[in-house]
Amino acid sequence: MKLPARFAAIPASLSITLALVAAISSTSLHAENLDASVMKSMPKLEQLYTHLHQNPELSYQEKNTSARMAKELTQLGFEVTDNFGGYGVVGIFKNGAGPVVMIRADIDGLPIIEQTGKSYASKVTTVDEHNNTVGIMHGCGHDIHMTSFIGAAEQLIKHKSDWKGTLMMVAQPAEEVGGGAKAMIKEGLFSKFPTPDSVIGLHVNAGIPAGKVGVVSGYALANVDSVDITIKGKGGHGAYPHLTIDPVVIAARTVLALQTIPSREVSPLEPNVVTVGSIHGGSKHNIISNEVKLQLTLRSYNPEVREQQIAAIKRITKGIAISAGLPDELMPEVYVHQDETIPSTYNEPQLAAKVQASIETELGKNNVVIAPPVMAGEDFGLYGRTEQNIPITLFWLGGVNPEQYQASLDSGEALPSLHSSKFAPDYPLTIRTGVRAMTRTAMDLFNQ
Repeated sequence: MKLPARFAAIPASLSITLALVAAISSTSLHAENLDASVMKSMPKLEQLYTHLHQNPELSYQEKNTSARMAKELTQLGFEVTDNFGGYGVVGIFKNGAGPVVMIRADIDGLPIIEQTGKSYASKVTTVDEHNNTVGIMHGCGHDIHMTSFIGAAEQLIKHKSDWKGTLMMVAQPAEEVGGGAKAMIKEGLFSKFPTPDSVIGLHVNAGIPAGKVGVVSGYALANVDSVDITIKGKGGHGAYPHLTIDPVVIAARTVLALQTIPSREVSPLEPNVVTVGSIHGGSKHNIISNEVKLQLTLRSYNPEVREQQIAAIKRITKGIAISAGLPDELMPEVYVHQDETIPSTYNEPQLAAKVQASIETELGKNNVVIAPPVMAGEDFGLYGRTEQNIPITLFWLGGVNPEQYQASLDSGEALPSLHSSKFAPDYPLTIRTGVRAMTRTAMDLFNQ
């Protein structure tokens, strides 16, 4: 670049130095402006959070929550499609030629009676499918997710002169039951709208202090399967067991045998879990029933391990039934709930590295931790398993009040976990951090 005449006498080395200083100052000022801009938005974001927290809706019932997300995005200037894949919302903002970046937030609550004692606690109740009155609570932080989502959208629109491309905001229903991502993808999320070049999301973490973020590269969350096993037998009087084939005894043998799948069948280098969470059979002390029902949850990372677990369960249950003398017509029934199956979330390493670098730039390296993978499930992983093979990354957003976090470390007392009736994140600091982290990450992905 040719210098104006009045700068002609400046040595080339000095001009380069001045250019570098100017670039550094501009970057520093930009980060400062983003934080200041987020702080100005915090009062209304806190109001949005408390509204969402006090008005949770269960999976597949998120009508009002969905409408609020659509309203917020519409007011920001997005082209909004609502009721997509159920109560899903898709907002598109085109800002010139460039990458397509998708940001996702989940919107459903949980059937939990809140016991946080907070002034803004949810008092919402509903009647479940068994006609029981149950509470509803955002016990998994989806209210934080939505508020950070709207906050990041607002900042990206405010700073649209700093990036080019298409911003795709997706408010997804029914995450807690593993159905929302499937429904939105099935309805054409990646064909009826621009196909993203990357998909990012965040999730509150109940083991990281607010103000910090956790990043995982590679497998971050697990494959999840719900499996029902019906073990059959020949019932009779408890005083005459020799005239029966007792399904309770067969079930007991089965429960123990299933534990050999992770301990003896799957490689010890492949993390996996087989948990029997429920066992029901019989009606009275002296009656041997005709069947026992088991409910299992399976967890793994590797898709091949998932298939190995299911095949082993079918083989083991049948083998024990045969050894008990049951005829073919009384073989156990193994039912895998395909509608509840969730694949593992694989944070594409290159994208995860970019996300980490962006957040470190915005928050400082001391506020970014390398988090371990967990065996919880999240249907966010589905966005990276379509034919488009889109790179995805979900990062953890610390939610624990820093003083409470330190007190827990000092005392050894466990903190309330996600899905706990007492989970209450430090929402002002958590939201501020989430908006800054998500906004900076998206901007950098647009400008890469």
